[in-house]
Amino acid sequence: MSLVDSAESWLTAHYDELIEWRRHIHRYPELGRQEYATTQFVAERLADAGLNPKVLPGGTGLTCDFGPEQESRIALRADMDALPMAERTGALYESTMPNVAHACGHDAHTAILLGTALALAAVPELPIALRLIFQPAEELMPGGAIDAIAAGALSGVSRIFALHCDPRLAVGKVAVKAGPITSAADRLEITLYSPGGHTSRPHLTADLVYGLGTLITGLPGVLSRRVDPRNGTVMVWGAVNSGAAANAIPQTGTLAGTIRTASRETWVSLEDIVRQAVAALLSPLGVEHTLLYSRGVPPVVNEEVSTRIIVHAIEAIGPDVLADTRQSGGGEDFSWYLEEVPGAMARLGVWSGHGPQLDLHQPTFDLDERALAIGVRLLVNIVEQAATAAI
Repeated sequence: MSLVDSAESWLTAHYDELIEWRRHIHRYPELGRQEYATTQFVAERLADAGLNPKVLPGGTGLTCDFGPEQESRIALRADMDALPMAERTGALYESTMPNVAHACGHDAHTAILLGTALALAAVPELPIALRLIFQPAEELMPGGAIDAIAAGALSGVSRIFALHCDPRLAVGKVAVKAGPITSAADRLEITLYSPGGHTSRPHLTADLVYGLGTLITGLPGVLSRRVDPRNGTVMVWGAVNSGAAANAIPQTGTLAGTIRTASRETWVSLEDIVRQAVAALLSPLGVEHTLLYSRGVPPVVNEEVSTRIIVHAIEAIGPDVLADTRQSGGGEDFSWYLEEVPGAMARLGVWSGHGPQLDLHQPTFDLDERALAIGVRLLVNIVEQAATAAI
């Protein structure tokens, strides 16, 4: 029996369990590096299938090897953590945890990889060595992938693959592209300082609010002139706070925002450009500042051969499943794995085809659960295609 036939047999017998796993994880979401119950849930089911999961050193997340003993193996990765927001879907399986919700589809990613593991565990002999990586803390900067790699998650791995829910794609569709498919994402927080004073005499102090305004408009403008516009770099402020009285220049104020770029080369140079620009913009105003620049993740850059493996895996699901996609402005810490070994990430359609296409990270986000079976088929097919390619 082929891997594909085994997956179909498993899905026929266990589809309802697959749905319930996802709903259980959805009901009990856990934030990054707190995924203890989710880790235990996955580990118990892997062990019940005769597999040998190993929890990562931090106590959350796990790896699991099976298949033939070979010098190299392929890896399949899923992320497990939720977001710090209240859910507003009204679903029967809505989050029971205050201000924590699976609004990015990681519950589906975990359930899909768990289903893939159990479907493949039923195969008498896998044609290729396999490692499952259930990773914590993807939503944290710079991401739990770094911790997993430090714990040896990529030791002996020749290629790595993953999928991510895409609410812009209809269920039944899967998309992939070679090259960059996500963007780098950094965060910055700038605090300004002034002696303060009366708004009637700004010349006798440092006008801090004017300085905030200068940065709000000036920094994105400077970046648009310092960075190649073909690299898709965008700087957006998300928070600004200062002052309490209309006639008083405040002593402190803060700005916080994100910088995203489609270019890894640009990402490497961004912090220096930002620090130079902020200092230059504030210099004429006499406003002091501190700048906290938090490097995020590089872009996910799909390697060509790995992308072809995914394309063939998608085509094996059905003739109309493969869809087009473009590079997004979002960040994904799967990119850290691709800094070490070749691999690729696909986008799994989760939109029902009816109603609004809710975005990821919205409190009302939910997905069409028919996508779970598509995801299992995709990952199983990736294993078969990688084995065929003798990788």
